[in-house]
Amino acid sequence: MTDLRALVLSCTLKPSPAESSATLLGTQVLHALSSHGVTGEVVRVVDHQVSFGVTTDEGSGDAWPVLRRKMLDADILVIATPIWMGQPASVCKMVLERLDAEISETDDQGRMLTFGKVAIVAVVGNEDGAHHTVAEVLQALNDTGFSIPANAGTYWVGEAMQATDYQDLDETPEKTASTTKTAAANAAHLARLLKNEEYPAT
Repeated sequence: MTDLRALVLSCTLKPSPAESSATLLGTQVLHALSSHGVTGEVVRVVDHQVSFGVTTDEGSGDAWPVLRRKMLDADILVIATPIWMGQPASVCKMVLERLDAEISETDDQGRMLTFGKVAIVAVVGNEDGAHHTVAEVLQALNDTGFSIPANAGTYWVGEAMQATDYQDLDETPEKTASTTKTAAANAAHLARLLKNEEYPAT
């Protein structure tokens, strides 16, 4: 199999070493990807001084260029985010804003540098909004050049207005585990196809 690499960006609001449900699910996605010859890493965005903005480099002190390099070196990008107020976390929105810069970054054939890369989304929360969050993030990722496989979102949401988090569960619910497995399999399959046959020049 062609070697593939994944980058999981955990958009938790909690810096390390605090426990994080989004980071846990993102790690589970990476583990599922490993069954398909994919290696990679999980990065908590809040552990890095990423500046607000919509360019590839916001200047002195901005950690985004380092994370962007990891993203460009990867074949698969996983965005893992909690739901807050029915929306993707603010950290997730900041990441999407930084990815907006990729629209104007192209190769010598006019293709975005993200063309040929696959993206999936992992969402956790104890409130409604998983489908909305997945849809919002996948649309932004597709707008910025990423390819979306079938069943590209995995999620867990607990009972509304309760305090149980994903990380508090004794075991991963079967439905979430199977959905994660499917998303990983489809992402690896599509990434391998795109790595072997690029999109045409624009």
